Amino acid sequence: MNPSLELQLKTLPSEPGVYRYYDKNDQLLYVGKAKNLKKRVLSYFNKNLSGYRTRIMVGKIQRLETTIVNSEYDALLLENNLIKEHQPFYNVMLKDDKTYPWICIKNEDFPRIFLTRTKIKDGSEYYGPYAKVRPAKILLDTIKHIYKLRTCNLNLAPAKIEEGKYKVCLEYHIKNCEGPCEGLESKEDYDEKIDAIRGIIKGDFRKAKEYLINQMMKYAQNLKFENAQIVKERLDALEDYQAKNTVVNPSIDDVDVFGMTSDETAAYVNFFKIRNGNIIQSFTTEIKKILEETDEEIMEEALIEIRQKFDSNSKEVLLPFHLPIEIPNVKLIVPKVGDKKRIVELSEKNAKEYRLEKLKQVQIVDPERHTNRIMAEMQKLLRMPVEPRHIEGFDNSNIQGTNPVSACVVFKDGKPSKADYRIFHPKTVEGPNDFATMEEVIYRRYKRMLDEGESLPQLILIDGGKGQLSSAVKSLRLLGLYEKITIVGIAKRLEEIFFPEDSIPLYLDKKSETLKILQRVRDEAHRFGVKHHRTRRKNSTIKSELEEIPGVGGKTIELLLSKLKSVKRIKESSLETLEEILGKSKAKIVWEFFNNE
Repeated sequence: MNPSLELQLKTLPSEPGVYRYYDKNDQLLYVGKAKNLKKRVLSYFNKNLSGYRTRIMVGKIQRLETTIVNSEYDALLLENNLIKEHQPFYNVMLKDDKTYPWICIKNEDFPRIFLTRTKIKDGSEYYGPYAKVRPAKILLDTIKHIYKLRTCNLNLAPAKIEEGKYKVCLEYHIKNCEGPCEGLESKEDYDEKIDAIRGIIKGDFRKAKEYLINQMMKYAQNLKFENAQIVKERLDALEDYQAKNTVVNPSIDDVDVFGMTSDETAAYVNFFKIRNGNIIQSFTTEIKKILEETDEEIMEEALIEIRQKFDSNSKEVLLPFHLPIEIPNVKLIVPKVGDKKRIVELSEKNAKEYRLEKLKQVQIVDPERHTNRIMAEMQKLLRMPVEPRHIEGFDNSNIQGTNPVSACVVFKDGKPSKADYRIFHPKTVEGPNDFATMEEVIYRRYKRMLDEGESLPQLILIDGGKGQLSSAVKSLRLLGLYEKITIVGIAKRLEEIFFPEDSIPLYLDKKSETLKILQRVRDEAHRFGVKHHRTRRKNSTIKSELEEIPGVGGKTIELLLSKLKSVKRIKESSLETLEEILGKSKAKIVWEFFNNE
């Protein structure tokens, strides 16, 4: 560490603020925020620092700068702005360069309403942005179905309308517009529609319903029943749209909701903006992890960034877990029960579905990255020192101790390597004894691998509970391999994962990719073992019948089965066919045995 940096570390303030790390070329490496600058910065220079990438970054730091602010929230805002401005290499960012659509109510007489991806500072109103264009288009189509609005770009200033400068167009004649260009619709009536539309966009349908009901009643009172029916159909369309978008109690108003799921490499954050029980905006994004960031750290960054992106000033934010920050005039709530809890769970579900979609895409486009992520996840969940690139699974198959076999299957990078599968016939075990069989097979397998200098697996999976696992561990101890290879057992009933010398099993998430791979290894070992067990039983039954023929030995039986495949076909063969296979003397013995019967 250079002397100037060492001096800076000794004189750090204990105030909230932002710190910035620079390398020898004065390039910004990282921007961070802290409630206590001194404690946070010194933690990076701790000898027991965890995280490989963090250690790499710290090794590059040559100087640092700090900025003191009034609160941790101010630090978070400043950190967010500096990250967006400088884009440091080691900071997580919402890397999202797409331009999202907005619904624009144009600042003009008789305003037009349309979708745009460009915001112009001309006094127009912009609602959004919308993460996907389809929901915005559905909303606009619903509005245009209910209200007749102009679509032309004429300057409908009152003076120009009075002068009679314009004539109605086709839109008027096909009843999509009320003809404000000729003064056929008053500005007051048009503005009343625009006011109701603002409410619909914001998720408040009350004014729109009131407007349509009043219109319908007027037509009905004037005996214009056809017009009243048209308005009723528009009211039905509005209520149908509201029903599809109302997801919680309508009393839940002006609330932001965040959900999250994460794995070893990335976090996935979902955001809902809720007004009057309606989700008026939904957005999900992936955030890559760089320095082993916690879910809390990522959620803090995402909360600030996404609320800024969607121009949200909600005073209430619902979260799946507590955050160690306070935002002025905003309540951060982790709901425990009720509608608010359910909407957070819905947000988390959206984040999980988005993650699965991304992982499927990666599996197709970049299978190596997909494999690396799964291996890293398995290493962490199974408490392994290395990634399990080479896995071997074992299973015993026998019926009441007859024709026992033990199967060994091999998976490399999470995929079966069938050329490396092996079948073992126990030599020292008599009767149905799974524990002794497992002990013998594990010893034979790894004794041979050691003798022949083959590369050993990183993970051994035993199909069974504590008993089978203990038997396998005995053999590894004898070979000096215990604690050099990770070994676990998997019990089928509850899918419990057992570790040696640990009485408490591990229960993995049922959707975990680690569990899925372990199940696949277990099931493949079982399938492979049962297949060979059945073959051995079948061959044993066949051979026992042929062994009854006097003067016929094992080699003759094997030759017959290799050529004719079954006892039935041997029985049905002519003497000439048997002579071609065995010669005259042996053929005569076999033919006479079956035909004399």
